[in-house]
Amino acid sequence: MLAVVNTPGGAAPVAVREVAEPAPKPNEAVVAVHAFSLNRGEMRLFQVRPEGWRPGQDIAGVVLRQAADGSGPAAGTRVVALCDWEGWCERALVPGHRMAALPDNVPFAEAAALPVAGLTALRTLRHGAPLLGKRVLVTGAAGGVGNLAVQLAARSGARVTAVVGSAQRATVLDGLGAAEIVTAIGEAPGRFELILEAAGGASLTAALQRVEAKGVIVIYGNSSGEPTPLDFRHFAEHQNARLQGFHYFTCEPEERFGPDLALLVALVADGSLTPRIVEHDWHDLPEAGARLLGRGIAGKAIFRIPQP
Repeated sequence: MLAVVNTPGGAAPVAVREVAEPAPKPNEAVVAVHAFSLNRGEMRLFQVRPEGWRPGQDIAGVVLRQAADGSGPAAGTRVVALCDWEGWCERALVPGHRMAALPDNVPFAEAAALPVAGLTALRTLRHGAPLLGKRVLVTGAAGGVGNLAVQLAARSGARVTAVVGSAQRATVLDGLGAAEIVTAIGEAPGRFELILEAAGGASLTAALQRVEAKGVIVIYGNSSGEPTPLDFRHFAEHQNARLQGFHYFTCEPEERFGPDLALLVALVADGSLTPRIVEHDWHDLPEAGARLLGRGIAGKAIFRIPQP
């Protein structure tokens, strides 16, 4: 079968090549992958992982063979799924508890935007629950996680301020429920009970000045690559505020992956959640990945795998 393979010494960081058919463990289903999404963190891994390493976490497709232990959806079910790696291929292996069935009105491309970005948005927001009436600040709001977090927070009754890199990127948030859209945290009025922060550096420093007393800043990335000086005095006017680290694979029990994916899918199905996506053929991955790293893509980059 064909799969995306790391090629750090080649003309492009990855290539589509022939690999061996997957051999499932008893708890793993075989899924025919129709679409997958690319995360910025995966692009950086291309530079440090060895030749032949196979990336891929977010996939959507159809179950070809149910897990031998009976877990997960049956063969023929349309699903969204989260892999550890090796998901960007024609046929992927997925543990039964890391999948959710897709309603017929949820396209594979939209579903593929949900695993990493959707789970990150959903689970970081839980650190501020209940959100009704609270002020929430979302940095990187035009990105894959950010636009979903804006929608989920607004749907939960929060007043959301979205921070984007430029006025041009702000267009991806049109109609998604943000009360204010700004291009820097320093432009955000007032203080916030919950801040979702993925940029680090100067952005996190500014977030420390905008958090409410007893509020929470959830840190789920450092896309700027900058360090952030931290001092107890930063909290003098924001007493008992909390910095909360977040890692999506370990933040909640393994058995929660399926139900949380099902929740996200249900919100897409009823129109409450709309992933903002840009679709590509999977052979366009190197070019699209470079645009993503350069912030040339707003929302999620989705890749289609042609079906026989």
